[in-house]
Amino acid sequence: MTVALVLVSHSAQVAEGTARLAGQMAPDVRLVPAGGVPVEGQDELGTSHDRVLEAITAALADDGVVVLTDLGSAVLTTEGALEWLEDDERARVRTPDAPFVEGAVAAAVAAQQGGDVDAVARAAQEAGGAPEAASRGTPGGGGAGEDAAGGAADDVVRATVVVRNRQGLHARPAALLARRVADLGVPVRVGGADGTSVLALMALGAVAGDELTVEASGPRAQEAVDTVVEMVTEGFGEA
Repeated sequence: MTVALVLVSHSAQVAEGTARLAGQMAPDVRLVPAGGVPVEGQDELGTSHDRVLEAITAALADDGVVVLTDLGSAVLTTEGALEWLEDDERARVRTPDAPFVEGAVAAAVAAQQGGDVDAVARAAQEAGGAPEAASRGTPGGGGAGEDAAGGAADDVVRATVVVRNRQGLHARPAALLARRVADLGVPVRVGGADGTSVLALMALGAVAGDELTVEASGPRAQEAVDTVVEMVTEGFGEA
């Protein structure tokens, strides 16, 4: 069981589309859209207290709930719905100030990776910040004597790999890569970006033919680098 997401938008189509997008990257995470207002069998623009409360209540069966909202009144509707929950239920809900679509993607991947409700909320909130310093094919960051992968310079395993799939490192392969790196539990940087961050990987803008540097440090660093190189070389099943 993972943390669930509730997506509150003024548009039912936006909420449902965002849920589908995030679901492509996090297939095991419950994503509950709660967009629009039902009027005579149709979904009109706006937010519905009853619809939001129903979505949050349903999602509470999972390991906590992160609610993402698009515009100001969606926040007010969500706050109103939370008032109807018991204290112990409300304590399991987070409402981070985060961009709607990017936050949903980042939160869904964090939940898929097994993050708790605070980690998932934090991932959504951080999606609104500037992407990490990252340059294509060149490591970045790190202090004196420390490599971009976070280890001592002589403790880093490094390799280069060429992006093979036609559409490059877009959302789906970025999510696959982030999930695999998180599962490995080894600090990995790809093109200077945090290998566990789907948004940082997407921000590289890597396209077919680009060369990326893969770096890892510590125990199992070689395994981690080999795994990433293999995934990129095989084109994530898209080449």
